[in-house]
Amino acid sequence: MKTNYHTHTTWCDGNDSTESMIRSAIEKKFDVLGFSGHAMYPFAVEWQMSALSIKKYAEEIRELAVSFADTIEILLGFEADYFPVLSTPSSGIYKEIKPDFLIGSVHFLFDEKTVYTKNPEGSGIPYTCFTADGPEEEVTAGIQQVFKGNAKKAVQTYFSLQRDMIKDCTFDIVGHIDVIRKRNGTLRFFNEQDSWYISELKETAKTAALYNKVVEINTGGIARGVINDSYPSIDFLKILNSYNVPVCLNSDAHSTKDLDCAFDISLEKAKTAGYTELMYLSGGSWKTRKL
Repeated sequence: MKTNYHTHTTWCDGNDSTESMIRSAIEKKFDVLGFSGHAMYPFAVEWQMSALSIKKYAEEIRELAVSFADTIEILLGFEADYFPVLSTPSSGIYKEIKPDFLIGSVHFLFDEKTVYTKNPEGSGIPYTCFTADGPEEEVTAGIQQVFKGNAKKAVQTYFSLQRDMIKDCTFDIVGHIDVIRKRNGTLRFFNEQDSWYISELKETAKTAALYNKVVEINTGGIARGVINDSYPSIDFLKILNSYNVPVCLNSDAHSTKDLDCAFDISLEKAKTAGYTELMYLSGGSWKTRKL
């Protein structure tokens, strides 16, 4: 089985259309392709779908799933942002659309007090926040402005939000679980070998195991040339395996050429971490396949 459930198109911040992605997946011999447009229903920022476009997106994917049913299984999903108070990756919020799956992701970082501070311009998004995987200048400024220069606090907050999302929300796949590493290769704002950081990884793995979440091995950072590794790191992957947390393989593709980017490398990485099988979603249920 060759599968991917993390796929972005021109409906959000992707570069290619839904149909182009499907045709490329067929050429690359995928069995299942899941679409996961960025969503923070009912809110949205520029790289997410609006409430209106979400419904049109869902209609298009359902139609294409029927058109290509004889060749490939197409699934409707969302990469739903965890932003307490405003929106969460919970099945109840998206029940009207009836997606096949949800990826729960943490992108936005904020101090505990600022989550309740609305943007004075009225967008509904707190202005004292930043994206953990944003450009270097945004991450640098965010750590300084939101966390008063305390990078350790920023990283701990990121993983605290991950755990809260896992505990409080009903979704299927944990998205890029340590994407906070994305800019660390150049900014060096924390040491991934520090004991406090390893403790965050262990607590997060323990929470994922307790709430039966599937964690994705995400190759998107490699595709975009910002990090030479997939998420999670090999150390984190070993910790996840020690807690028996199941994993699936996703590309986080934003263009047709990246649909199976670094899949071979990531499969070997999973084996090195001790995994012997991967999860995949097909026919409405989760299954396993041997590595």
